[in-house]
Amino acid sequence: MTGTFTRCRAWVVALCAAVGIVLGVGPAAALAQAMPTPADDPFYSDGADLGAYPPGEVLRTRDVQFVADNVGTPFRSTQVLYRSTDENGNPTTAVTTVVQPLAPIGSTRIVSFHMFYDGLGAHCDPSYTLRGNNPSASELSEEAAVLAYLAAGQTVVIPDYEGPQRAFSVGRHAGRIALDGIRAAETYLGVPSSTPVGMIGYSGGATPTAFAAELAPTYAPELNIVGAAAGGLLVSPQHTLEYVNGRNRWSAVLPGVLVGYQRAYGFDTDSFLSPYGRMLVGDVADKCLLEFRDSYPGLTDASMVRSPYRGFSDVPALAEAMRRNEAGTAGTPRVPLLLSVGNVDGQGDGAMVARDVADLAEKYCRGGAPARFQVYSGMDHSGSFVPFQADAAVFLAERFAGVPPAQC
Repeated sequence: MTGTFTRCRAWVVALCAAVGIVLGVGPAAALAQAMPTPADDPFYSDGADLGAYPPGEVLRTRDVQFVADNVGTPFRSTQVLYRSTDENGNPTTAVTTVVQPLAPIGSTRIVSFHMFYDGLGAHCDPSYTLRGNNPSASELSEEAAVLAYLAAGQTVVIPDYEGPQRAFSVGRHAGRIALDGIRAAETYLGVPSSTPVGMIGYSGGATPTAFAAELAPTYAPELNIVGAAAGGLLVSPQHTLEYVNGRNRWSAVLPGVLVGYQRAYGFDTDSFLSPYGRMLVGDVADKCLLEFRDSYPGLTDASMVRSPYRGFSDVPALAEAMRRNEAGTAGTPRVPLLLSVGNVDGQGDGAMVARDVADLAEKYCRGGAPARFQVYSGMDHSGSFVPFQADAAVFLAERFAGVPPAQC
């Protein structure tokens, strides 16, 4: 994916440098001050009785600088702390970053952009990295996409959809936080709930996108979501486990998902993990996926569990968590969708199963939501990012323009 990042990085640098020259904004390094991570920043904490607030209620705001590839941009950027709902239906908080365009075109249009930060540590949160902290190569590519939406005059809302516990890969949790982030953004912006909203996410960011689309009709029916684009989507955790298990670098996601599930559901990992499994869980517990993705080649779930278990599926708590986090189980979308995935080996993109994504699109269609399935033949998970972003940008532009979606 080096070529992909190089192209996107050049785009980020060129655009940011241009607006910086015009508006007098310089490199972030000249402006930056040491800042705590979200785990140590009091802005992220709120001692209020959260149960007294409705989901999406704004609790606190502050202006921050949106930094792209270490270049401070002139876009107005505001962090919003708001009340949301966790996986178990309990009130929680979350933070979203609201970035406004320099030249809005017509009435407000919102893009809820779900970054694939796949983070187990506080330093992975978008609200932290978008301020110029700990940027990864993958984030630079997504910053380029964010800048493109801003250049088109759209407001971009970027939630920390894993929540304060960083419950990685937990769908309902992420979907609710994404929807409440839209509510909070609309309150902060002073715009009505009828404001058109498009949702987009790739890889880890596809999970909140799909689950938010499924949950919206019952959890946030007032929102005017006009379309949702999810690329490189994890549909069935069980099928993906079988696909990547011991096969390639993506098997390293296994301990990360286990940590995310444990944080959401609170099961006792010591009751089924092997000594090696406990070591891996401890190693990844405060890292971003890209910090350990290449660390455990050939990793299998069998090596992570102790007897009598032979793999994750033999552990009742894990098997139930995987079933609960299958896309397509949280509700029926009522908006047009674009679902995309690569296919490099006849099965999938090396990380996600292509047939699963196609089947989900068919399921959505049967439920009445026009869902378009797009496969990128010959492309792996990393390589599919750029064509997905191009297709998603067109898809969302058509939805904002009121173009009727193609029927199933």
